[in-house]
Amino acid sequence: MNNAPLFDAPIAVLRHALDTKAISSVELATLFLDRIEALDSALNAFITVERERTLAEARAADARIARRESGPLTGIPLAHKDVFCAEGMLATCASKMLSNFTSPYDAHVVALLKKAGAVNLGKTNMDEFAMGSSSETSYFGPVVNPWKPGHVSGGSSGGSAAAVAARLAPIATGTDTGGSVRQPASFCGVTGIKPTYGLVSRYGLIAYASSLDQGGAFGASAEDCASLLAAMTGFDARDSTSLDRPAEDYAAALAAAPVDAARPLANLTIGLPREFFGDGMSGDIRAAVDAALAQYRALGATTREVDLPNARLAIPAYYVIAMAEASSNLSRFDGVRYGRRAAEFTDLADMYRKSRGEGFGAEVQRRILIGTYVLSHGYYDAYYLQAQKLRRLIAGDFRRAFGACDLIASPTSPVTAWPLGAMRNDPVQMYLADIYTTPVNLAGLPGISHPCGFDASGLPVGLQLIGDYFSETRLLTAAHRFQQATDWHLRRPALAA
Repeated sequence: MNNAPLFDAPIAVLRHALDTKAISSVELATLFLDRIEALDSALNAFITVERERTLAEARAADARIARRESGPLTGIPLAHKDVFCAEGMLATCASKMLSNFTSPYDAHVVALLKKAGAVNLGKTNMDEFAMGSSSETSYFGPVVNPWKPGHVSGGSSGGSAAAVAARLAPIATGTDTGGSVRQPASFCGVTGIKPTYGLVSRYGLIAYASSLDQGGAFGASAEDCASLLAAMTGFDARDSTSLDRPAEDYAAALAAAPVDAARPLANLTIGLPREFFGDGMSGDIRAAVDAALAQYRALGATTREVDLPNARLAIPAYYVIAMAEASSNLSRFDGVRYGRRAAEFTDLADMYRKSRGEGFGAEVQRRILIGTYVLSHGYYDAYYLQAQKLRRLIAGDFRRAFGACDLIASPTSPVTAWPLGAMRNDPVQMYLADIYTTPVNLAGLPGISHPCGFDASGLPVGLQLIGDYFSETRLLTAAHRFQQATDWHLRRPALAA
């Protein structure tokens, strides 16, 4: 059969093709492996691809399908962000420090998806230790935006977003610490969801900021994200922050027919924060977001203004907390217990200095230094403790806002993808690109970004929807109804043809 259209097919179509034996899992995996081989040199979306390992997993999936033991993701190819450990595979975190580290175990997310029968295509590129907003800090080189060569893909999960956008993988995992699923999803014109903190286990996820990190899902559509997220969630006793909650079938919820077919979102109220729709947003993004909100209203949703008065404090609070936790988490990489050891040194202290100096890139070193400073004696109360107080205020703002609305909408980013290197010498400006996403992580809330238009240069624009705790079904359903009425999520970069 002609397999060409299948690289662009949604999960539901791939599931049907596998179950009806129109294609085997081995053939489907080969299709995507061949696309990676042919196209990834232009994107640098992958760090590790092991063809024989992937095909062995595909053969096992075919055997399960033949025994009629398949589930929604059995035989479906996916890619993992290289922050997740997978037994027997490199787990580099895009860092020289871990460039030769082979994981001896599976992350909980990887184990769940392996149990579901998904086929691992490989590990995707990212910002080093997930520290960045552009996937430029990787030891293995930057990830290129599939829509416009010479532009960033977003970060830190830029490799996963680019891989899905270019159809090198139908779905992919990512992690979101301050927007690292939603922002690259916006930059690459795909859908990405960050669930409620604690819904996805962090066991086997190489930590950046433990109170903020959360696994997430990428897909071309909300429907595809729903299938992946459902398989990723589940209680894990090895993660003290993992939540023991009943499993939800997000995909089944999306398939349910709306009460009012003409106005499927008639009972939905969307809050529009005054603080998110002021200055600082480009005109192209404002136009795309306004048009998307008009579409939501056409689907029956009501919009109203809400207040998030402390949102302006999210960036400083986030970066103090994140960098403090990073300095603690990365102290283990010293050339003795974990990580690359310097080849030459004079004594133990010199070994530590050289191993960490050579192993970590400039952005990681910057964040470790700042984090160590804010945790140091005499500064802890002034910076870290104060940031935690601001975090409570921000969470309280959301709690009050959700008393007046069901979801909150905003642009995902105030800008579209910038040129490679444009912010290399201005890290603070790059940090400000997370202005709409960091409050969500500070509060531990779920959020989704879906495509809603393009700027004048042809780069994608994303709309962010934020929900109250455990409202993933509502978020996915709202995005799904929007995508049923529009075709932004069906647009493809020329590279993906």
